[in-house]
Amino acid sequence: MAAPHTVRVSAVRLSAFQELMENLYGEADRERGVPSTVAWLAEEVGELAQAVRKGTKEQQLHEFGDVLAWLCSLANQMDINLEEAAQRYVDNPP
Repeated sequence: MAAPHTVRVSAVRLSAFQELMENLYGEADRERGVPSTVAWLAEEVGELAQAVRKGTKEQQLHEFGDVLAWLCSLANQMDINLEEAAQRYVDNPP
C-alpha cells in the first residue's frame, strides 16, 4: 500500500459524476431542497440495504448508483466537493 501522501482519490471520475448530477438535476434538486433530498437519500439507502440482503447483483448495482446520485445531489446543494470529503480517508483514515 502506498504512503497516504502519494495516493489520490480519482478526482476526474468523482468530480465528473458530481458535475453530471448537477447538470442533469441541479435545478430540480435545489427546488426540492435539502430536507427532501436527505429524505430521498435515506430512502435509497434503505433500498440498497434490502438489495444487499435479498437482491440480485443487478439490483445491488442499481441501488448503489441511486445512492451515489442522491449523495451527489445533496453535496451539490450544500456546496460540498465529494473529492475533498473522500480525501480524508486517504490522508488520515479514521
